Amino acid sequence: MKTADLCDQYGESVRVCSLSFRNYGGKATFYGRITTVDVCDDNVLVREALETAPAGSVVVVDGKGSNKCALVGDRLAQIACDRQLAGIIVHGCIRDSKEIGNMPIGVLALGTCPRKSKKEGKGMRDTIVHFGDIEWKPGAYVYVDEDGVVVSDEPLHE
Repeated sequence: MKTADLCDQYGESVRVCSLSFRNYGGKATFYGRITTVDVCDDNVLVREALETAPAGSVVVVDGKGSNKCALVGDRLAQIACDRQLAGIIVHGCIRDSKEIGNMPIGVLALGTCPRKSKKEGKGMRDTIVHFGDIEWKPGAYVYVDEDGVVVSDEPLHE
């Protein structure tokens, strides 16, 4: 499903993310039910979310736009692939971008950083997060393609 077509068909009932993410994953288009992680420079809860989110989900990580460290690398992306998640959206940075680019998963991020994150377990899971002029609610649906990111409270597919 093209995001442009979803916007045309559903109008104001869908929300368009205002951030310009870069796609680092092997899949340019993906969609799924949202599960959220709210962290800053710490990826312990990101790993937990990737290990427990249902297959087909999209894990949305609000890393506060930080470029101090990566919240996802090739090991976490591989967990997501192995668990058949649809994708990962990181409001922050990733690393191991070359390896992630060869994986069959969608991975959006603001950029890359070679530094690993803290491992303190600070943050929250499955809470509403805000970035890109979007309120990202657990259980809502996200659709991604080369044109952008669209969020809907209801599924827009069968």
